[in-house]
Amino acid sequence: MAHFLADRALQLSSSNIIHLSRLAEKYKAINLAEGFPDFPAPIAIKNAAVEAINADFNQYRHVQRLCDEVAAMFERTKGVKINPETQVSICCGQTEALVAAVLAVINERDEVVLLDPSYETYEAAVRLAGAKAKHVSMDPPNWTLDFKKLESAIGSRTKAVIINSPHNPTGKVFSEDELAGIAKLCCKFDCLAVTDEVYEHLVYTEAGHKTLATFPGMKDRTIVTSSISKTFSVTGWRIGWAIAPEAISPAITSIHEKLVDSAPAPFQEAAVTALTVGSKYYLNLRAEYIERRNLICEALEEAGLTVESKPEGSFFVFARLPETYPLKDVDYVADLIKSAGVVIVPGNGFFHADSLCNENYRDRYVRVAFCKNIATLRSAREAIREHWRLHSSS
Repeated sequence: MAHFLADRALQLSSSNIIHLSRLAEKYKAINLAEGFPDFPAPIAIKNAAVEAINADFNQYRHVQRLCDEVAAMFERTKGVKINPETQVSICCGQTEALVAAVLAVINERDEVVLLDPSYETYEAAVRLAGAKAKHVSMDPPNWTLDFKKLESAIGSRTKAVIINSPHNPTGKVFSEDELAGIAKLCCKFDCLAVTDEVYEHLVYTEAGHKTLATFPGMKDRTIVTSSISKTFSVTGWRIGWAIAPEAISPAITSIHEKLVDSAPAPFQEAAVTALTVGSKYYLNLRAEYIERRNLICEALEEAGLTVESKPEGSFFVFARLPETYPLKDVDYVADLIKSAGVVIVPGNGFFHADSLCNENYRDRYVRVAFCKNIATLRSAREAIREHWRLHSSS
């Protein structure tokens, strides 16, 4: 029956990260693979969702108040004023927002530049559009972007660059100079930028988070995607958005409507409550995640791995296996599941062959999620440390 499949379907495969999460569930292992919290969402927004359901907001629905709050937050946090009626598309999570954005602007035979290591959704979206992804490798240990490599990857068919900051899997937050450099190249070659800013409130540096849309020439060539998923621990609610220039935004909304009609109505209502929380919430959120980050970084170092650059944002650590370690990333992950009951993600899935990344390091990294209860992280710490003790003594 495979001959019935479309070419685009044959280019895609199931998510390895989701597969690992299912293994964790099946074997009752500690899941540090998939990026979802194991602690409750804030009670106020849960109550808002329940109230919306009880008030019968259960049918197809466009909640304009949510667009208004997204625009207000964008102006408040980024200093950019947008029109909530013509520049905001509410989607089923940031993932759908990014895919809809790519489908709205990318044609067959276009090229889209991605920065390696990169999250799996980006290339999948480009392939669904019938376009070609070109990968530019960032260099460890700090995942530095070489602008000569980036410029050489941009050609006459390049339509867009996809930027993820804070970055998954490395935890890198792009500096103002790096974003300025990307902006200059986008303007020079008349490219769009599609950004994934879903971790925008999980930044642990004093400089904070900046969006490409604020740089000269970029307001009208940047599509920003984000969501409430990570910030409010509601990854299953699927409420996200795309903020785009007025000439592009209606196309994103149209694609969204043709795919799913509307995002879940009661959760749209609850998202309005989420986006109106005060600054104290974000301060506490960052403090709690810094504690989790420090704990898991210490745990990985104790287990013989190297944390070359402590995450500046997101809730992932990209740790390197020791040079003398006999196992590659996939084998290490498999052994950790079997021997320690802890599930993490091998790093090689974030690298791509055409990025020209060094073969010496593409299978030496693992991604570890720390968006978990302190108790969960402590249990994982003990299990990983014991695994290393047994391995290093054998």
